[in-house]
Amino acid sequence: MSPDRLIYMANQIGTFFQSQGHDKAVPGIAEHIRKFWDPRMRNAIFAHLDNGGTGLDPFVRDALETLKKV
Repeated sequence: MSPDRLIYMANQIGTFFQSQGHDKAVPGIAEHIRKFWDPRMRNAIFAHLDNGGTGLDPFVRDALETLKKV
């Protein structure tokens, strides 16, 4: 799957959770990606994040950073 598609999907998840505020949205985004994304998709988005994360919304970036540590 292309990085652009993964960025789009991750940002869509972020948009869904955004209204909950940062403290609830970030764990919600991370949990959704952990549960429903294939490991290859997670690895690809982590690689994109490691290369600067261009295009990722701030809540999504925070969620991915949190998820990488788990």
